[in-house]
Amino acid sequence: MLGEQAEPREASGKGEGSVRLTAELLEQLLASASPEQYLARANLEERPLAEYAEAVREAHGLKKSQVIRASGLNPTFCYQIFEGARRPGRDSAIMLAFGLGCSLVEAQRLLRLAGASELWSRNRRDAIIIFCLEHGMDRAQTDDELWRLGEKTLIDGGA
Repeated sequence: MLGEQAEPREASGKGEGSVRLTAELLEQLLASASPEQYLARANLEERPLAEYAEAVREAHGLKKSQVIRASGLNPTFCYQIFEGARRPGRDSAIMLAFGLGCSLVEAQRLLRLAGASELWSRNRRDAIIIFCLEHGMDRAQTDDELWRLGEKTLIDGGA
């Protein structure tokens, strides 16, 4: 279920490898007396894209070289994303999400942090990408599906 997907938590003294569930955050919000009370203790600061990508990479036990190979992105560009020196466009962010082995929830957050619009199931191309993410397909398989169904592939628009 989407609401129960875990997101990597930053390793800042709260226990490396631990996760905070979206459902848990919602429960805390609903139990709060005011929005201010929730916001004061929830620490909802958005992390920079580079930090989030690094946390997902570590959580999935991947090397940067594996992420680069699986994403299909230019290696220099990908390293610049991890360093925070460059921000990917939407298709490049989607390719990075596939390289990182992201769940749909992780991919949506990565897109938000990249400043791109999230995947939208009412958009034909996005629906195909969502299907592929949810069914564990890699970037190349996703491009095959996009091509087969007459949509622009990620590799054509991403890198």
